[in-house]
Amino acid sequence: MRLTDFWQRLELAFGAGYAESVATDQTLTELGGRTIREALASGAETVTVWRAVVRAYPDRIPARLR
Repeated sequence: MRLTDFWQRLELAFGAGYAESVATDQTLTELGGRTIREALASGAETVTVWRAVVRAYPDRIPARLR
């Protein structure tokens, strides 16, 4: 998954303003207690991070974006 696709999906799922907050303020256990931005900055694959987001927020991610 390209990084631009990742950010588009995150914004579609959470809205532009809240997506940024989720990416910078929320830590995910599946990402080793890191935020989305921290995980991506450390070299985590975008698809791995996206799968962690989907599992962490199953009610927020529409099926078409999974």
